[in-house]
Amino acid sequence: MRLSSWTLPLLATLLGLAACRSRSALTPQQVEGKHFYDERCAHCHEFNDLALKPAPPDLHSVFERPNLPSGAPATDANVARTILSGKGMMPSFAGRFTDEQMAALLAYLHAGIR
Repeated sequence: MRLSSWTLPLLATLLGLAACRSRSALTPQQVEGKHFYDERCAHCHEFNDLALKPAPPDLHSVFERPNLPSGAPATDANVARTILSGKGMMPSFAGRFTDEQMAALLAYLHAGIR
């Protein structure tokens, strides 16, 4: 299939608009939560840069399932408790999040956006 000279620039523009729309879909609180996720969670839960076995669960879908990998209901309280207390190979993050920062992180995880 041969594309006309205007097709590729149009496609690039449309893809750029879609990317901007998905980024702007985050609220300011979720943007703050994304920052905390990127800084404190992504290296294990997204990139598994420590090559942990089994790989840590994907947190972007944590609220899309009824239960956490531990079997506990997927609620804000249970996710926050796991983050702050640690679980299995996951260390405790107690004292590393204020209440506002935890709320932002949970808001970002509810968005389910990478």
